[in-house]
Amino acid sequence: MLRRIGLALLLGVVFASPASGREWARKMFNTFDHDFGSVARGAKAEFAFPIRNIYIEDVHIASVRASCSCTNVRIQKPDLKTYETGAIVATINTQAFQGRKGATITVTIDKPFYAEVQLHSKVYIRSDVVLNPGSVKFDSVDQGKAAEKEVTINYVGRSDWKILGVKSANPHLTAEAVEKSRGAGRVVYQLKTHLDEEMPAGYLHDHLVLETNDYNRRQVPVLVEGRVLAGVTVSPSVLFMGVVEPGKTVTKQLVVRSKRPFRILGIECDDESFEFDTEGADEPKALHLIPVTFLAGEDLGKVTKKIRIETDLKDMTPELAAYAMVNGE
Repeated sequence: MLRRIGLALLLGVVFASPASGREWARKMFNTFDHDFGSVARGAKAEFAFPIRNIYIEDVHIASVRASCSCTNVRIQKPDLKTYETGAIVATINTQAFQGRKGATITVTIDKPFYAEVQLHSKVYIRSDVVLNPGSVKFDSVDQGKAAEKEVTINYVGRSDWKILGVKSANPHLTAEAVEKSRGAGRVVYQLKTHLDEEMPAGYLHDHLVLETNDYNRRQVPVLVEGRVLAGVTVSPSVLFMGVVEPGKTVTKQLVVRSKRPFRILGIECDDESFEFDTEGADEPKALHLIPVTFLAGEDLGKVTKKIRIETDLKDMTPELAAYAMVNGE
């Protein structure tokens, strides 16, 4: 029944006016515009426009294009099943372009129906400030360990130009700009960035903001990226059990791994509809395969639960979300 309703709603939208025909696709986005602000030449300037499939039907993103060659765009994940998320990633070519730039990004979707969604980006690329490398890149850092990286900042212009301070919205990320040289209108700073051992596991995508004495453009953003690896990882990080009819069961598999052998002491979920086969999980192994079975109840709609996996590795209890759609035909 839910699938029929979903199709009927979509068909009604598609055969309406051209403007309203895009609304079903636009509802999967929550951001349509992004201003990169003023960025340094050579800096990595990247933004991901999130997209989430809120429909029962599978969604396929056929293509994406930008109106300006100053912006490169790519599809993070072209096929999205129910509740899966992806992104349209826009990257500014700060090496080849300068000044104020903007782009219209057209996203073409061909399944379950044809639609186009337009996104917009704008940026001002400075010619007087250059970053080398273009971002603070930590790559992979083990959880519980601190890390440091350095970036060189070159400025050409005013002889009295200074970096007054560095701001960070992330409490686990701090930085200091140290002046290395000054003369003939050229200034060189070394940006020393520190990631502390309390940083939680996951992807790191933050910005440091350089506060300068430039009255026209006081701030210079610097991208910080990387990944903090958990002691225990679970794949997939979000478990979608699929669309299930009432009274039916479906089984998916979790992959739980670590760099060293460990035991799974227990798996918790506040819903008896989820069952876990933990046979052999009490044996120390670096990788455990855990079958998860979901029994659909009589209530139709979305089921959302949390799964917590307890191991014998101290302070490392992974948690993930589990989803299912109970659908009566």
